[in-house]
Amino acid sequence: MPIEDSQQSSALPQRRRVLLTGASSGIGQQAALLLQRDGHRLTLPCRDQATASATRQRLLVSSPADLHTPVCDLADLESIEHCAAELLARGEPIDSLVLNAGLQDSGAPEPRRSAQGYELTIAVNHLGHQALAMRLIPLLERSEDPRVVITASEVHDPGSPGGGGGQPAGLGDLAGLRAGAGFSMVDGRTPFNADKAYKDSKLCNLLFALELARCLDRWGTAMPVLAWSPGLVIPRSSGGFFRTSRRHNEWGQRLFALVARDLLHLTATPQQAGALLAELATAPAYGHPGFSYHCNRLIGPGRLRFEPAEPSPEAQDGALAAALWSASAQLVGLAAISGHPC
Repeated sequence: MPIEDSQQSSALPQRRRVLLTGASSGIGQQAALLLQRDGHRLTLPCRDQATASATRQRLLVSSPADLHTPVCDLADLESIEHCAAELLARGEPIDSLVLNAGLQDSGAPEPRRSAQGYELTIAVNHLGHQALAMRLIPLLERSEDPRVVITASEVHDPGSPGGGGGQPAGLGDLAGLRAGAGFSMVDGRTPFNADKAYKDSKLCNLLFALELARCLDRWGTAMPVLAWSPGLVIPRSSGGFFRTSRRHNEWGQRLFALVARDLLHLTATPQQAGALLAELATAPAYGHPGFSYHCNRLIGPGRLRFEPAEPSPEAQDGALAAALWSASAQLVGLAAISGHPC
């Protein structure tokens, strides 16, 4: 499927020090392969030692690489703290912090929990990434050309094709999140719905990016904070959704994949999306400070266009972004850090 990209630049990216989450599979794995090929220095946090070893082995098969694979389980705040402490002790600047890992418990009837008791989708897709980013800001500040890239999704927007079906994203007044461990949904009102939890987590990604860019600007260290939607990504090797942690309706997912990918040609491959992610992490064209959002939009069967886009109205709510940041920082134990920009 061709992808039209008006943002491509003829300038070759310099070799960068890239920290990328979610490199063990899917979009992240494909981006890591491309970044490795182009000689970038990679730090790829993985959820456990077995995943780290497998990821390292997979990348080293093709060629030697400057590669570090620390253990960092985004579902466990203690693991995140230990990983960040190790990286801070190493002291190596981060040029591109790429927050890409995520999960989707499509069809799950009950919420699963993180190590600290938070609903797992929000814990991994949002809280874990905020905790990691807040701890690693000093390493971004050591870079001469830092940027942050956050993998969101078009499903955050109820007005989009992907976000309009089923229960739409919506965070309400964050009553569930403010309640702490044991919440099922961020809004604290609707019964648990796995698909809405995923949509909500992607809305959180956009709001987090918006507030991160704002607080870095206030701190005097403005840098690009790029949120993006890869479009609907389904690998050829799988009948189900991409980046889904469990399959509660495997045959339904296989049927959807057959129709969307093979009959209607509405999807992108992990290779195509991974190439976009690698480009966002390294290309000079995306080096302008401040928040921006880019979307891999479907413009016709078999045709996608990657272009700047407007997030949903809720994703542009500055007051909600600040409230989400504050509530999330409280949950991850980083609400009051001396000398911290936010």
